[in-house]
Amino acid sequence: MTHAIVAQQPGGPEVLEYASVEIPKPGPGQLLIKVAAAGVNFIETYQRSGTYKVEYPFTPGAEAAGTVESVGEGVAEFSVGDRVATAEGSRTYAEYAVVEAAKALPVPDGVDDHTAAALPLQGITAHYLMNSSFRVEPGHTVLLHAGAGGVGLLLTQLLKARGARVITTVSSDEKADLSTLAGADEVLRYEGFADRVRELTDGEGVNVVYDGVGKDTFDDSLKSLRIRGAMVLFGAASGPVPPFDPQRLNAAGSLTLTRPTMAHFVQNAQERRWRSAEIFDAAANGTLAVRVGATYPLAEAAQAHRDLEGRRTTGKVLLVP
Repeated sequence: MTHAIVAQQPGGPEVLEYASVEIPKPGPGQLLIKVAAAGVNFIETYQRSGTYKVEYPFTPGAEAAGTVESVGEGVAEFSVGDRVATAEGSRTYAEYAVVEAAKALPVPDGVDDHTAAALPLQGITAHYLMNSSFRVEPGHTVLLHAGAGGVGLLLTQLLKARGARVITTVSSDEKADLSTLAGADEVLRYEGFADRVRELTDGEGVNVVYDGVGKDTFDDSLKSLRIRGAMVLFGAASGPVPPFDPQRLNAAGSLTLTRPTMAHFVQNAQERRWRSAEIFDAAANGTLAVRVGATYPLAEAAQAHRDLEGRRTTGKVLLVP
């Protein structure tokens, strides 16, 4: 037997129970991973609460890093003892988890377990946002909301390495300091940010807005764009954006709007390895600093959810078995 976090029904964080379960067995094409750390992400609070429908009993988690304990039939690319990570697993709030070998990412020696667990989802997200949702080029000006969040801190560093000017928004002095440390050129509060962006860009606006906040920032994000600018809406932390008339995009300057999700940017092994290798290599050589804002024992998953929903965390939140 082993331990995992199990919810028997939807509800508040208190439904996340530390329970004894059987060690899972890998099937064909799968790996059994001894979890060193599991990433905690906002989508799991939606799943736990019932906002997103899941089957019960339910063990949350899609992101983790650890060591291969056993391999299923037909797996040739990994062996027992290999260090791997994933952003596309399931039931990773656990001491052991099963991962599809095709969705496992090799972890280089220069990356520790906590960094490896913190990188896959948000690192790959940052990579596809700046390379594929909108290709940022040197000299572009970017507006990035939630600059002190997990994606925000990584994306800021990658954008600066690309040669972009980065304007971020944050909600507190502490988060402003973190965003500045990550390399942001200007750090704003949310109130009145569209007007400040116009001032900072001599009235032109930015080339692209990366908006993971959603409802509360969407209208002013559009107002912050230059003619033919791009709005990349990749999350809805404040709630979903209400339906709107696409004619607004025309009137505001022939803008582009996209609503990406990571699954569509890791369509095959080649694309998955390209994105993860660049992110892990940047972490290994020190050009990308990964902030783990908080770690909790696996048994304290409920408290991790309380803190995440209460906006009391910065950077990445991890559970450690």
